[in-house]
Amino acid sequence: MRLMAIARITPPSNLLNVGWALPSLAIACVLATSTASTAADPSQYLSSNGQHRLFNGAMPPGAIAATRQMAGPGGTAAMGVQAPYYQPVQIRGPQGVRFALPQMGSFQDPEPGLMAGLLVGQVYRFQISGIRGAEGAELFPTLEMVDRTYPPPGLATRYPIIVTIDEEDLQAALDGQLVTRVIYLEDPQTAVPLAQEPTTDSDTGGETPIDVSQFQDPLQVADRLGRVVAILRIGSLAPPRSHELAPQFFFGYPTWAPIFKPES
Repeated sequence: MRLMAIARITPPSNLLNVGWALPSLAIACVLATSTASTAADPSQYLSSNGQHRLFNGAMPPGAIAATRQMAGPGGTAAMGVQAPYYQPVQIRGPQGVRFALPQMGSFQDPEPGLMAGLLVGQVYRFQISGIRGAEGAELFPTLEMVDRTYPPPGLATRYPIIVTIDEEDLQAALDGQLVTRVIYLEDPQTAVPLAQEPTTDSDTGGETPIDVSQFQDPLQVADRLGRVVAILRIGSLAPPRSHELAPQFFFGYPTWAPIFKPES
């Protein structure tokens, strides 16, 4: 497998910067496979200090979140399964792009800037439509919920985790590549305390791509910079025609909580 990586760090989102949940950043990585496979170098699985890494960005969806749920506060010690929590998440993309979550075997009405409460520890398959320049095309990414934020009471839906998808991500997926974005919260000890105004649903945040070496693991990079909360993977897979395979494709249809936007 040949790894081609494009890494992207987004500017701070509108998460409240008061220590409990600092601005959200993202690392994006484009993975392209080739027909030629080579043996893995053991050094790729060692961190810079020589320690073995338990997780890596190539793990299948759900593996990291399931293990994280078995850890205690901070994910450092096994203290039993954490209590279920529906983390508010907003998925947004370029102008015209719409998103939909599945429910009862079918997708809800697509909408821009989709907001919902997603259960931490689960993997959600959702639908992307309305892609500019690819009329009729649809993508079905996965969003793995690894961790949560800790907002003050009553502010959870005001400061959701922002998952941004841009045109480069969509085009790469349509070309048959796999795009991986690791969304994380900055380390409060090293984060720059810059305020940011909320952006519109169709605004992708004005990201400036930063190249990362193809030998770097996006999950390890994000781990060094902060606390991973979600992993987005966009590929070219489509729902299976067989109804028997649908539950596997949709990871068992995990429940989610709708978040209704206030009328303007």
